[in-house]
Amino acid sequence: MRPRRRSALLEHLAALQGGPSQQAVLDELRRTIVSGGVPPGTSIPLAEVANLFGISQIPVREALKTLMGEGLVAHRRNSGYTVALLTAQELHEMYIVRETLESAALLAAMANASDTDRAVAVAVNHLLAQAVADNDAVAYHRQSRHFHAALTRPSRMHRLLHMLETAWNVTEPVQSMVHVSPAARKQLHADHGAMLDAFLAGDAERLVAAAEVHAARLNAVISTLPSNSGLLA
Repeated sequence: MRPRRRSALLEHLAALQGGPSQQAVLDELRRTIVSGGVPPGTSIPLAEVANLFGISQIPVREALKTLMGEGLVAHRRNSGYTVALLTAQELHEMYIVRETLESAALLAAMANASDTDRAVAVAVNHLLAQAVADNDAVAYHRQSRHFHAALTRPSRMHRLLHMLETAWNVTEPVQSMVHVSPAARKQLHADHGAMLDAFLAGDAERLVAAAEVHAARLNAVISTLPSNSGLLA
């Protein structure tokens, strides 16, 4: 019988000191999964995670149940816990959910955006441009989320933003922007430029229209992700 391979998730978890709380365990597991460091389908060995944190399995199990409710973790009786796999259709649906929530947040953001909010959006867009210039797919994926957050955060609609964050988290293990072509990233970045221009001009109608164009392109791009790469179920 061959020895079981060590889960890649354990390599990315940060050790928590002093008998960490269930919330701390939950936060660290969520951070690790959402960071994209472990691909969908990665095993989450309950006993080994508990040993790493120096706690019993009970708070780890409860944290995993919460993450199951968030769509980040899956559980099967005979194979234990894993980072959730999405089907191509489920990934498409989650992008529609993100688009719908973001549109509502963008309208409210226009009324509340400050000079500081606008400066943050410009700064993040510069980082996106640098990632495109460097052909740094991982940085582009990370900064793309920061850019969208910079445009929606000024809405100050905290419950809506929480739902948007949760929907975004579900898609993060796939790391979609890491796996699309450089040409597609350039096109998506051009869309970001149009969204930023409208945001800076305070033009809500133009911003939502630009966001719809971007969402349509994004949906077309993710539909090309290979289904045999292990990223999707």
